[in-house]
Amino acid sequence: MNNQVNRRKFITQLGLAGASTLGFPSIVRGQNLNSKLQVGFVATGGRAKIHLKRSHDHGLQCVAFAEIDKRAWNNATELNGWEQAASYSDWREMFQKHGKELDVVFVSTPDHTHYAPSMTAVSMGIHCYTEKPLTWSVKEAQMLTAAYKANPKVVTQMGNQGHAGAGWRMVYDYYKAGAIGDIKELHTWTNRPVWPQGGGRPAGSDPVPPEVNWDAWVGPAPMRPYKEKAYHRFNWRGVVDFGSGALGDMACHTTDGIYILTEPGYAESSEPIFMTEPVGDQFPAGMIVKATYRATEKRPGFNTFWYEGKDKDGNPNMPETPEELKVDKRELPKTGNLIVGTKGKLLVQGDYWNSPRLIPETKRREFGKPKELLARSPGHHEELFIACRGEKPREFSQSNFGYAGPMTANIQLGNLSTRAGKKLVLNKEGVIINDPAINKLASREPRDGWGPLVTKI
Repeated sequence: MNNQVNRRKFITQLGLAGASTLGFPSIVRGQNLNSKLQVGFVATGGRAKIHLKRSHDHGLQCVAFAEIDKRAWNNATELNGWEQAASYSDWREMFQKHGKELDVVFVSTPDHTHYAPSMTAVSMGIHCYTEKPLTWSVKEAQMLTAAYKANPKVVTQMGNQGHAGAGWRMVYDYYKAGAIGDIKELHTWTNRPVWPQGGGRPAGSDPVPPEVNWDAWVGPAPMRPYKEKAYHRFNWRGVVDFGSGALGDMACHTTDGIYILTEPGYAESSEPIFMTEPVGDQFPAGMIVKATYRATEKRPGFNTFWYEGKDKDGNPNMPETPEELKVDKRELPKTGNLIVGTKGKLLVQGDYWNSPRLIPETKRREFGKPKELLARSPGHHEELFIACRGEKPREFSQSNFGYAGPMTANIQLGNLSTRAGKKLVLNKEGVIINDPAINKLASREPRDGWGPLVTKI
């Protein structure tokens, strides 16, 4: 893509002369297996609290953190041994002052601020964990994937913790054993959103709390006034400039398994087949999105369907209950997956591919338990830390950016089709071909000064 090609260079921000000026390392620093990993955090509130605790429990040493809201700083400094960690309200300052010291960075900001610090870390040779979705836009996901491939010593992971679970591995076992045949359709539904969607832009403004760096929170997005309870700390998810709606929030969990089963590549097309209202300042209150994937030498093509929110009558958007469940006098769970194959169906309950089972019950009993084909994971964070310490190859962290990047690009393509309000058709390289002008919506130029400090692709 043209924008991607243009960025295949070192990009500097804040008037910096380049990577050498900052003393950025060109490769990952050698890690003594007996030493502590030096960790930094971009955000310490919300989901980041889990990463703080897990890192602390595993003996990592916090060098510095950046958090736009000083009310969350104590989440890091109250942990034993981390009291002296350097604190900043701007992630750029953390990298400028501590880039040489950091072995690994956790990025747990809102969606729109994932890309810039993550790209900076990878380009500097720092291992990087980034919350889901990996990026806010399609092109950001593609560029971060390219950066991961261009920096072969960097360990990465996206925060879809269900990828370390046994659920999708069991589905894989069923699939490879021929229990459902070839996959024809995947239906995925969620009980989200649980935040505002379908509304307009809030009017007016409120004073920015003295503890909050609003400029840093907005980051690469267009500036807008602070409005109490409208964005920070939670309600940003449904706002197009900042979040990715329910699709961006949950599909990295709930559609994860299909990427293991099918290795789909980029979608051939994506289209909204239902929206409660057009996309405005917020994503619709409810929508259904269809994606079509090409056939490969290994499998036929297939379709996926995403359901979120409610229809215009206030009923949850969900697929119809299959006859195989009706036979068992059961209903679909509130969130989950239904995999439709040429020889059978699999029901997956919950958000993390939990409790997969063949339906109806008679078929489950008849088929029995499939042979276990894949090794189970030692744990989500454990995968990352083991690979960061060099005890296993970087691919041991299985939801790495090489895997998570293309998945995120497809997920954000679904959001892009809703913003465009039409079907989008792509080539195998992930470029929109039926309306090339829409490619401009696949990314945006960051607000001045808020792109990556360094981009190495």
